[in-house]
Amino acid sequence: MMRFLETGIAGAALVETEPQTDTRGWFARLHCPEAFAAAGHPFEAVQTSLSRNPQAGTLRGLHYRKPPHGERKLVRCVRGRIFDVALDLRPDSDTYRRWFGCELTAENARALFIPEGVAHGFLTLEPDTDVLYQISPAYEPGREAGVRWDDPAFAIAWPSAPALIGERDATYPDFPG
Repeated sequence: MMRFLETGIAGAALVETEPQTDTRGWFARLHCPEAFAAAGHPFEAVQTSLSRNPQAGTLRGLHYRKPPHGERKLVRCVRGRIFDVALDLRPDSDTYRRWFGCELTAENARALFIPEGVAHGFLTLEPDTDVLYQISPAYEPGREAGVRWDDPAFAIAWPSAPALIGERDATYPDFPG
């Protein structure tokens, strides 16, 4: 069973699992298109990607896809810990320019569902952290966009400054909105 918890960002949800436990360990359903649709978050992943991050303090994001080629993501930490962020960039949304952050770990087995038009980024909180993405639709080159992680327009309360960040992510311009 999965529980969908509100995040304060329209269409985004924190997804919790209820593992079935026995002497062997546990088993949990992590994604079910019917359960997502019933919860008001229709999502059928067509691509799965893994981000491997050897260094604590690695920042990736904040990324999104330009309309009309938006994407939906289900993000889960499968090794280590991250501070995961969703940022609403949809001008017609009631939660425009609001952000939500939470800790995802391999142990808590939570995932963050990110709808179209919402930027995503994370900061690794320990070394050797792996992040699994389920994405829809499939990747199309040239549709990438992003906003700077420390843009004052959003005032995201990251737990710490990044120790490692890619040049593209570090140099996004100030948000024009």
